[in-house]
Amino acid sequence: MAVILSVTLMVLDYRFERVDGFRQMLSSILTPIQWLSDLPQSMMSWGGTSLKTREQLLDENDALQVQIAVLERKVQKLVALAVENNRLRELLNASSQIDDSVIVAELIGINPDPFVHQVMLNKGNSDGVQVGQAVLDSNGLMGQVIEVSELTSRVLLISDTAHAVPVQASRNGVRAIAVGKGSIGELELANVPDTADIREGDLLISSGLGGRFPAGYPVAEVASVRHDPGQPFASVLVRPSAKLNQSRLVLIVFKGKERSSFQKIDSELESSGEER
Repeated sequence: MAVILSVTLMVLDYRFERVDGFRQMLSSILTPIQWLSDLPQSMMSWGGTSLKTREQLLDENDALQVQIAVLERKVQKLVALAVENNRLRELLNASSQIDDSVIVAELIGINPDPFVHQVMLNKGNSDGVQVGQAVLDSNGLMGQVIEVSELTSRVLLISDTAHAVPVQASRNGVRAIAVGKGSIGELELANVPDTADIREGDLLISSGLGGRFPAGYPVAEVASVRHDPGQPFASVLVRPSAKLNQSRLVLIVFKGKERSSFQKIDSELESSGEER
């Protein structure tokens, strides 16, 4: 009976797409179980933080103060660059919208299948999340939202074999497609001509082609380039910029007016900075 039910559901899903609503409803029902499964890790993290000594906290506070000073200096440079960028866009009669709105989400689960690179986040329809949105960590692009329920969303990582993202080399603008290989720390550039100017160490950023991923976000760094005699394409392996198996807090990107009804985090940061 279980086999027959499974085959029936697979056929309905593949041929008629009739179980999408049921899948979303089931995902919402299972959300409390996912929260409970994440509870031990949260309790351990809370316990470790609570048991730290005063001296450790003071040392960490000093280190964070140093990091804040360094980041504030970088922000000052970025402000100047943003002003200059706005002037150039005005001269080119382009859009003045240069920043994307984001919300912070927390990873609450991963797919146990080693051949499927997906994670679960604690943001869903109630937060304005939609299928197709890009997901970042503090280092670069992580993947895209592929399924949304009321309180959670599922993200396909860029390392999955079913994922591909248009990229370009920041050094010279050479375009390519970075595809997942099923390895969490390695991607591959597809069909790169043997004569293409791609070098080891080149930073690859999202090109924005296709309209799915915003342009300009770090995606990967070229790890190796191999040229085989007689072959039309070079073999190029790259390392993801994002920490796919380490990051717990991520950013979900809203392009343009996708999130007009939600307050932007950027404006909150600016207001808090002005208060300081």
